[in-house]
Amino acid sequence: MGRMVFDPQTYFNPRRPRRLRQTPQLRALTAETRLDPADFILPVFVADGITEKREISSMPGVFQHTTDSLKALCHEALEAGVTCVDVFGVPEDAAKDAEGSIAWDPDGVLNRGLAALREEFGDDLLIMADTCLDEFTDHGHCGVVATDRFGRQVVDNDATLELYAKMALAQAEAGAHIVSPSGMMDGQIGVIREALDEAGFTDVAIMAYSAKYASKFFGPFRDAVGSSLTGDRRTYQQDPANIRESLLEVELDLDEGADFVLVKPAMPYLDVLSQVAAMSPVPVAAYQVSGEYSMLVAAGQNGWIDFHDTMMEALIGIKRAGADQILTYYAIEASRALRAAGGR
Repeated sequence: MGRMVFDPQTYFNPRRPRRLRQTPQLRALTAETRLDPADFILPVFVADGITEKREISSMPGVFQHTTDSLKALCHEALEAGVTCVDVFGVPEDAAKDAEGSIAWDPDGVLNRGLAALREEFGDDLLIMADTCLDEFTDHGHCGVVATDRFGRQVVDNDATLELYAKMALAQAEAGAHIVSPSGMMDGQIGVIREALDEAGFTDVAIMAYSAKYASKFFGPFRDAVGSSLTGDRRTYQQDPANIRESLLEVELDLDEGADFVLVKPAMPYLDVLSQVAAMSPVPVAAYQVSGEYSMLVAAGQNGWIDFHDTMMEALIGIKRAGADQILTYYAIEASRALRAAGGR
């Protein structure tokens, strides 16, 4: 008997792919990418100078919180299946100075918030702290501002590193499980890792904002933290036109001891996320930033899109591109929807 020869035309059927899309059960059975509540990290804001939570006008549904309302929100998150929050501090303007010294003060708003959450939840909730000075400086930059030899105002990278180490130590003392340096200073991961280890905080992890772009999508976040910034951060955050330098930044952070690496923003930089995920030996996070969130909310409020379904599509796209963790302001609602649907 002669050998059978495979003829692709014998098996060709233009309807074959569609057969697997016919019911919700088939689509769920064959889904290549799945979201889970454990994928999400919820960014939260704790503020001084307020007596009850206050909605952020450019981020409908997102609030600055008191310590008590922050704890209540985190209980909601845990009940929905979200097990990690990223905490940002919002001090009053009078507490800001050129160095952002309230950032490492144990009585500063962020460190008080971290301590309150660790006392409330112990290890049941992973507490991540934003490790950057921009919320705490009176000029709004992510580090020490100096004048260079040409008379230009610049951020002094090396002088800033010492302050980041102090901030990370204060956050670890307050109870943070993870610190997340987001200022894009050269060498920040190595300096923070050394400081934490020398102080005995060897178990505190570092999520490195390794590919953080100088993006206009951050606009609403500036309202959320009451930023004092005038100008921009293009001299230390990455150029939206480039990807090679992102991969280099990731490699440098990995060499310095990063436990996670992060791409920010998410949707406009899915190509960056995909390449980082392909080369990273550690978990890769992506931040669906304030502008991404607020645009979808606004379109939903105007009836131009179905907000929830579009948001879930955006999140699955971020996951499909390679994110292991997704920072999103929609974490609680997305998790509730996933649980109600039985998964994806």
